[in-house]
Amino acid sequence: MKCFLGQVFALATSFTQIAHATILQNGQVRDVHFPNTLSTASLTNWKTYAPNSKELSYKGRWDSKYISWWSAPGLKFGVTGNQVAISFGNWTSPGVLVGFRFDGLDWTFTNISASSTHLFTEPEIDASNPSVFEIRVTNYAYGIQIKSVHTAPNSTLFKVPDFKRRLEVIGDSLSSGYSASYEGLAGFGYGLGAGLGDTEWSVTGYPGICVHDQNCWGNPRGQTYQWYQTSDTSPRAAAIYGTKPEAWDFKKHPAADLVVINLGTNDNNSANNVGSENYYKSYVKLVEGVHEKYPKANIILMSLWNGFYKSGTTYKEAGAFITEIYDVYKYFNTRSYLSGRQQPFVHYFNSTGILQHNDVNPAWHPTDVGHIKLASHLMQYIKNQFDWGFAATGPEVQHETLYWNDQVSY
Repeated sequence: MKCFLGQVFALATSFTQIAHATILQNGQVRDVHFPNTLSTASLTNWKTYAPNSKELSYKGRWDSKYISWWSAPGLKFGVTGNQVAISFGNWTSPGVLVGFRFDGLDWTFTNISASSTHLFTEPEIDASNPSVFEIRVTNYAYGIQIKSVHTAPNSTLFKVPDFKRRLEVIGDSLSSGYSASYEGLAGFGYGLGAGLGDTEWSVTGYPGICVHDQNCWGNPRGQTYQWYQTSDTSPRAAAIYGTKPEAWDFKKHPAADLVVINLGTNDNNSANNVGSENYYKSYVKLVEGVHEKYPKANIILMSLWNGFYKSGTTYKEAGAFITEIYDVYKYFNTRSYLSGRQQPFVHYFNSTGILQHNDVNPAWHPTDVGHIKLASHLMQYIKNQFDWGFAATGPEVQHETLYWNDQVSY
């Protein structure tokens, strides 16, 4: 079975074209085989848990219908044993690709069917021992709806405590993993959160979206509006909610300790006609809004690389809104702004020099290696700046990056 990578967009067209795609690695089709987890067996005597059961922990943004949104949203819980079944609702995107794992074992990927039950098993886990189960959506434009969770007759669920650190990445296609091998689970937003370890993380990013509140590449609203909503700007969100999405209830969810913002590539494109002034004002507005909702959080503004171009016999990086982003950072660090307030909370991360021209794929987005480089540099910056130690010390983060030259004797 080949990977179902979901929605594809052209920079000059729209977001409405659906495609079944394969994973290309150096121009070669990667041979991937995803197990068929669709269950047709009877679950007689299995215990059923409703989607609002206290044992279930939803990661990222989910609405009141238990539908997932944005990039790499997930569900996590403890289970005694090595198998669990999940019934998915009719709002599950047909064929959506998810990754699941037990404890710290490698990700396994499988396609999910709407209005169906899937059985997830792991033979390496002892059937009598407790384990932690996690499932994440990989396709940036698709999602799942949780109808119920089922455990075997001698098995039960239990709640897994949250990690103490909380990170949110706010962005667009660059942070949501667009065109990376496993999209959301290969993007630098995920790589940063999972790479830090012992961190609750979410990626509130969607391809094509602007900071400024206007239509960009088919996204009807910008992040100065959409960040406050539960759902993203996808066609499925429009099909369910139209122009009246559910507001995200910040009071019901713990505040982030750290927020990373990478936005502006779409605002910078002349086709969207945002302009420098609108971009700057909207960026300031977004940071002010994030600070209002997360008053104790540190906020990191990332500079934009915006691709590369050939110059003579070499390549050069083409930045975007270089002055504007730094001016936003400076504004929140002026004496006049900080007077009577807390310590400075807005920080600047210069991404210049991290990526080279071959770290960008033909779809104008980072390769898997590019995402890993970005996540790694951000991790080190966060460790140095905020004393966040690295707590991930073994379990897989990026999937299927084990490739090497085995011709070592010649």
